Amino acid sequence: MIRIRRGVVLEVESPRPGVLRALVEVEGEKEQAIVYPSLSGPVRPGDRVVLNTGAVALGLGTGGMHFVIAVEGGADVDPPDHAGHAMKLRYTPLQHAVEAVEETHREALDSFTGLAGMPVVVAPLHSALAPVVVAAGTVRPHARLAFVMTEGGALPMAFSETVAALKDAGLLDTTVTCGQAFGGDLEAVNRFSGIAAAKAVAQADVIVACAGPGNLGTGSRLGHASIDAGETINAIAALGGRPIVAPRISFADPRERHRGISHHTIGALSVAALVGTEIALPPLAPERREEIVGRLGEAHLLDIHRVVDVELGDDVEAALRSSPVRLESMGRTFDDDPDYFRAGAAAAVLAARVR
Repeated sequence: MIRIRRGVVLEVESPRPGVLRALVEVEGEKEQAIVYPSLSGPVRPGDRVVLNTGAVALGLGTGGMHFVIAVEGGADVDPPDHAGHAMKLRYTPLQHAVEAVEETHREALDSFTGLAGMPVVVAPLHSALAPVVVAAGTVRPHARLAFVMTEGGALPMAFSETVAALKDAGLLDTTVTCGQAFGGDLEAVNRFSGIAAAKAVAQADVIVACAGPGNLGTGSRLGHASIDAGETINAIAALGGRPIVAPRISFADPRERHRGISHHTIGALSVAALVGTEIALPPLAPERREEIVGRLGEAHLLDIHRVVDVELGDDVEAALRSSPVRLESMGRTFDDDPDYFRAGAAAAVLAARVR
């Protein structure tokens, strides 16, 4: 069940395209709420709105905020004339039509014959996107970069502050939203056509694929959204590409299951990934590298996957430290947990060096 409450909008601001942040009075408190005007219609101060307040009631992390569903007594709205007929958020009250890239660029996709060995970076968390893009842009400053967003996290592209910041900085050229995810420059029906569109339509030189912000985890072996990375690896290989994994590594996370190499990465590679991939490791202290490789060996992952040690170089290290986009994951910055961000950069360097 959705936890529905009514509230009154006090203030509205637009932090980035496609999303509004509203201050609302709800249940006697002043709270922040997210508004997607393409789903709710326009929202203005003084409007009485219907809110989904369940995430706040549960005290969730990334998605722990109110969301405006609709404006009571609001004006009727219609989609733009150019809207397609492919529905996203299908069979929910918020389903809406998009122009699917499979329709708008049918010829380019139907004639697409494969990635021909092109490397594609697979990131474990959305927070790895920034270091991947920053590093790739440093190694190949004139390369076209595309981000393919899968369904594992937030579904609206507009929710991502990172994507907006990377675009504003001129570091990211094209975004693709796959499946029920929506709001990218290109809308794809699934991750196969989404990855294909990044190459055949966006003409990307470097592609990175991962879920949107927010990562559902239960602490169990299979019950986490990061298993999605394994499915992306399979899609890349099926399309003739070369999957390169930016592993989720950390020596700052206090949780044992995420120390060294996260059990999320282990699960994605051992259960969901049906083909071999390269696991990029940045320069690490010998004991840290030994711990990570040891975990991979214990999980019998080195029988199919291959560890690749990647030198970042002073230019990439400097770019990470001076990144125009804030590097942060699980509340930790680059200085707090540098190995995590360097792992994303290592995968990008490995991919970007291929011409």
